[in-house]
Amino acid sequence: MSASYRAIDWNRQKRLYDLTLGGLLALGLGLFIGVSLLASPNVTAETLIIRGCSVSALLLLHVILCIGPLARLDPRFLPLLYNRRHLGVTMFLLALVHGGFAIVQFHALGNENPLVSVFTAYRRDYHVFADGGMNFAHFPFEPFGVAALAILFLMAATSHDFWLRNLGAAFWKAMHLGVYAAYGLLLVHVALGALQSERSAAYPVLLALGFVIVAGLHLAAAHQEGRTDRARAAAEQDGFESVCGAIEVAEGRGKVVVAASQRMALFRHQGRIFATSNVCRHQGGPLGEGRIIDGCITCPWHGWNYQPEDGCSPPPFKEVVATYDTRIIDGRVWVRTTANPLETKCSGSPVPAVTTAPGPPQRLGSE
Repeated sequence: MSASYRAIDWNRQKRLYDLTLGGLLALGLGLFIGVSLLASPNVTAETLIIRGCSVSALLLLHVILCIGPLARLDPRFLPLLYNRRHLGVTMFLLALVHGGFAIVQFHALGNENPLVSVFTAYRRDYHVFADGGMNFAHFPFEPFGVAALAILFLMAATSHDFWLRNLGAAFWKAMHLGVYAAYGLLLVHVALGALQSERSAAYPVLLALGFVIVAGLHLAAAHQEGRTDRARAAAEQDGFESVCGAIEVAEGRGKVVVAASQRMALFRHQGRIFATSNVCRHQGGPLGEGRIIDGCITCPWHGWNYQPEDGCSPPPFKEVVATYDTRIIDGRVWVRTTANPLETKCSGSPVPAVTTAPGPPQRLGSE
């Protein structure tokens, strides 16, 4: 490991990300402690730490689980994926502090090993049918938290890119999907704990609301991706080919692409993307390297003009270049590989608002 392990590169984006995370956590914990002291002035420091860390960890876990589907539903959430693993490690550390203080406070004063006591101290309560009926009111909730913490530890310990490279992307991803098992265990852990120690309906309502939000976002993302997959399949059947991202085509500019082994020119004009032949009718100049001037595609060699909608030169000129139908699916431009009949008027494909400003690609993973 020492031969290939590479230290984390702390660039400006990572520092801002982590400073923001630390600041929000400090603010949240400070508010929680302040409100708790106002409500219960005699509460102990250990209890504040246990409760504050548990609330912060559970809230952060919900945020982590929501980032993925939000980024698939709307590309504007993609920056939140940057350093998301730092959120996971931070969430594990909060859960570890919560679990450590809870074990010390509730299981360290007996004759039995505290870790053993977590699983055996309430052994009688595991028998939910002991009194002739079904009773989960006192069913031990600690083992569920321990199991979740073990999963979170495994994920935090393997979060570095070293493990991603050496374990393989497929295995690493499958292993880190264990976060959903940890989430389920934590829901049971918190629900049973709240039922045994709290009388307010706010706790189960908030817990259920969090689950509904996480599940709803995942279902919405799955529905959208299914619709996108169907649109891609339909485009391929209709003779379309994916050529580039819509964000790569700047307003008023051209871009040369290749589809079915032929060069085409893409242009964004008034928020729509059009496709034409890349060959100027004058001397074969590359139209895709030109730009739109006064509403017309202008060849960079000698300035010959063509309208992006139908490929026709403006009157009184008669030259025409071929046009191609376009579609935009999930932020990518698809072009029909068969040209339209000459002078066919095309409406172009409207570009979604989130892709109107070209910029550098985001790096979605980090160490």
